[in-house]
Amino acid sequence: MTVVSDCGQFNGQTLREATIRDGDVSLSILNYGATTKDWRVPLNGLRVPVVLGYEDPARYLNCSTYFGVIAGRVSNRIGGAVYSLNGQTHQLAPNEGANQLHGGSVGLSKVFWDIEPDGASAVRLSYTSPAGEGGFPGRAKFSVDIRLNGARVTYDMRAEVNCVTPISLAQHNYYNLAGCGSIWEHQMCCAADRVLEMDDEGVATGHIAPVDGTRFDFRKKRSFNEADSARLGIDHNLVFEADRNIREAIATVEAPNGMGLKIWSDQLGAQLYTAAQMAPQSDGLEGQTYGPAGGFCFEPQGFPNAVNIPSFPSVMISPEMPYSQKLQIEIKGS
Repeated sequence: MTVVSDCGQFNGQTLREATIRDGDVSLSILNYGATTKDWRVPLNGLRVPVVLGYEDPARYLNCSTYFGVIAGRVSNRIGGAVYSLNGQTHQLAPNEGANQLHGGSVGLSKVFWDIEPDGASAVRLSYTSPAGEGGFPGRAKFSVDIRLNGARVTYDMRAEVNCVTPISLAQHNYYNLAGCGSIWEHQMCCAADRVLEMDDEGVATGHIAPVDGTRFDFRKKRSFNEADSARLGIDHNLVFEADRNIREAIATVEAPNGMGLKIWSDQLGAQLYTAAQMAPQSDGLEGQTYGPAGGFCFEPQGFPNAVNIPSFPSVMISPEMPYSQKLQIEIKGS
């Protein structure tokens, strides 16, 4: 069943929370940022919180970590917060030094969406981004359908535009399958055999390198601690084979408590972020304070900074070619 409740008025907008239940699994979604606030999965008689979140919904209004949001219009970093198309330069709104991150300070993660139940086990979120928001040309109508089916959650993300403009969304959950502590002993297996090179500001340079012999190589299952024993942290975009079978999971993760995660996606790459330098976050679920490496993100998306790198697959969308992305995540105990 799905229940939507109001959580208060903020700046003339109503903050709303939808709770979806299927058996012992529950999912909580906020209309602010289209945020996945909480996801509970049963294990050994307990309901484990498998994503990081804040107990108080109002806490998200001043959140800099992007816990659980839909990031966009263009997720990740755009170098110099600028791009050119057909001889016209588009200056975007920078919000991380000179660069733009996740659509800027008024990106999709920082606005109120409409939210409505969609049957017994899903919600639909919708938002119309006006022309010029974040510096992006054209109006964009976004919808995100979030459905819970047993152990699996599906995010169906779409956008329609009225002119050529870049769109590349990312669902930004931070996962901790143990429900608390760090993710260093989580073991990951991922099919990606290449990784995008990043500069010192985390902006993609255009070079694609093999993962062989690096901390980005998860083609054989290994823990985050084993891959990154110096604990430098990972915040890089992994690249999949373009002709892969999208019916096969792109990544699996297992925690020492027996909880496991599988991800399916139709995107060409995914940002892996281990939050190794995340500042402590108080007021977490069940009163937790999340520390460095308190969760990891695995965010399928278009190649970051593709608007400035002609060799990358385009993230330009047109009225004739709307945007779509389908993401499926399954989390359950063994």
